[in-house]
Amino acid sequence: MATGDNDAAGGGTAIIDATGIVKDYGHARALHGVSLTVAAGEFVALVGPSGCGKTTLLKILAGFEEATAGRLTIQGRDMHGVPAAARPTRMVFQKLALFPHKTVGDNIGFPLKLQKVAKADATARVAAMADLMHLKPEYLGRWPAQLSGGEQQRVALARALVSQPSVLLLDEPMSALDAKLKKSLQAELKKLHRELGTSFVLVTHDLEEAMMLADRICVMRAGRVVQIGTPADIYYRPVDTFVAGFIGETNFLPVTATAAAGGGFSVTSPLARGGAATIAAERAAPGAGAGRAALLVRPETIGFVTGEPAPGRWVLDGEVEEYFVKGASTQYRVRVAGLQAALVMDLPGSLELPAEVGAKVAVGFDPAGAYLLPEAP
Repeated sequence: MATGDNDAAGGGTAIIDATGIVKDYGHARALHGVSLTVAAGEFVALVGPSGCGKTTLLKILAGFEEATAGRLTIQGRDMHGVPAAARPTRMVFQKLALFPHKTVGDNIGFPLKLQKVAKADATARVAAMADLMHLKPEYLGRWPAQLSGGEQQRVALARALVSQPSVLLLDEPMSALDAKLKKSLQAELKKLHRELGTSFVLVTHDLEEAMMLADRICVMRAGRVVQIGTPADIYYRPVDTFVAGFIGETNFLPVTATAAAGGGFSVTSPLARGGAATIAAERAAPGAGAGRAALLVRPETIGFVTGEPAPGRWVLDGEVEEYFVKGASTQYRVRVAGLQAALVMDLPGSLELPAEVGAKVAVGFDPAGAYLLPEAP
């Protein structure tokens, strides 16, 4: 694994321990020695661009794919050669894979049928799971096609959880839902995880979803783990510009760094007015060093400057390229000479717009609150 704390959350015994997982498809390598631990009751999200290997890793955990090399244990048991049905895991697929010719009740109870659970016990467990998922009792006799998309999603979750697995694996299960329904189900999934205490591993392209739901986020790129950490770690202390740019919109300001007395760095930028600034050691990524570097400046930390700037703030001059009213906030994009991309800033929403497109503006931020990264490759 490249960088990041891979210890199970809370320091407890890992329920999943994947070490050096390699997966080859012919001559193409999908996973390059990936390692990941998941603690009992932990919620971990796997994120990364398409083709980074996150779904492949999930399928290996589930038993639908076999690793080419490496070791995977679940609950301390080596999973090599153990089929999916014999693992203490269940998976919710992106397309849900409900049986269209079975009723909702039969769909939910299908895993119990495979386990030869007594009929009375199975019926009670199906009813209890339907209630937990806010599915009306009369829905159990309907066909999946007679339910809404959100209700079908709850059926898929109920079917995965009715056999009480130790680990629930989710492969982008809410990607096809509309925005309002997705928000509602995300809240329900978070509550469900808290109530059940089951370990969840979620693959998602929705970065906001990962930040909202997960205890830890695993960022992957080209079949490798780039960083594992809490949502706050990933957002505020990314290891490089790839992670910083992948998790939320941001700005990278070119700077020159020199080692400062007592630790940390003194940084200057040819684009900013305000003189040298000190970046504390804890606000520098492990790979950052003296020389050319990048200063990570989040959009919510930047504002318009009118009059004399406060001491210590850096000021950049530019022109408003565009703005987007989002209701609770307004996003501005400001073109600054010397920056490849427009500088992005998020301001609180207001009836009055502080600047229009084409306006010459000054924007500022406190560089001491930014984060120093190695220069982008």
